[in-house]
Amino acid sequence: MKVAIVGATGLVGNVMLQILEERNFPVTELLLVASERSVGKKIAYNGVDHEVISLPSAIEKRPDIALFSAGGNTSLEWAPKFAEVGTTVIDNSSAWRMDHSKKLVVPEINADQLTKNDKIIANPNCSTIQMVMALAPLHKKYKIKRIVVSTYQSVSGTGIKAVEQLENEITGKKGDMAYPYPIHKNAIPHCDIFEENGYTKEEMKLVNETQKILDDRTIAVTATAVRIPTAGGHSEAINVEFENDFNLDEIKRILNETDGVTVQDKLDENLYPMPMYANGKDDVFIGRIRRDGSQPNSLNLWVVSDNLRKGAATNTIQIAEYLIKNALV
Repeated sequence: MKVAIVGATGLVGNVMLQILEERNFPVTELLLVASERSVGKKIAYNGVDHEVISLPSAIEKRPDIALFSAGGNTSLEWAPKFAEVGTTVIDNSSAWRMDHSKKLVVPEINADQLTKNDKIIANPNCSTIQMVMALAPLHKKYKIKRIVVSTYQSVSGTGIKAVEQLENEITGKKGDMAYPYPIHKNAIPHCDIFEENGYTKEEMKLVNETQKILDDRTIAVTATAVRIPTAGGHSEAINVEFENDFNLDEIKRILNETDGVTVQDKLDENLYPMPMYANGKDDVFIGRIRRDGSQPNSLNLWVVSDNLRKGAATNTIQIAEYLIKNALV
């Protein structure tokens, strides 16, 4: 299995390499790919140094799978070129997510849609992944009418420049700014760029991607996305209204039985999800599970996940594992 990591020098690329090692992914040849300025740089994988190569060089080697995390523009230009030589591309950017001809996949939910003909597969946005992991099994049982979600997203979701900004502000060091304001001791209600409707791109991803993954355009979704000064892990306060009433014990049972989900909901022990619990883990953590007494058939949840793992790298690699297991690549 010849595997290319496109964007190998970035935050998500580094995590992809860690997870490939952790999961003993069947790599026979690893191609580390990045922009021209990084070509020649060496990165260790399984104790062996690998030299970073260019995109054209990687295409010449015709990898079986290419895991992309290099930004939307790179994906739009290069993913089709990889696909043309027979490579299956799993793309972590927003480039292909809302393309009607491309699958948007969370393996626990809809990997069964994949076929050998899917040569470019989209990986959802990090905040969307953790939300649909929590809601997909409940949607099957109770049918979702409306979701109101507020996110509290770590700086690692922006990238290395934002992580460095936070670290610099904590230590009092001057440096480049990823945000228009300081992030240390602050909360910025501005994730990605603003669109004409007053919502940010991040907020609209939660709307559009959720409907596509759950295959239900009737679900109403409204979102507010906020950047907070945590280094890793996204948190979400989710209010969901169902068509059908529910029993709280049944809700907890369903979530406890869902692969990739850990319920942390023991209030007498002050046990609830936090980024510090999710850091370095692949599960989505769910707690503060309670009925919304202000309207019928409504539920409140608090959902936390490591945005660089399940929110990005792990989900991408799980898609690749599914393809291999089912002889689709």
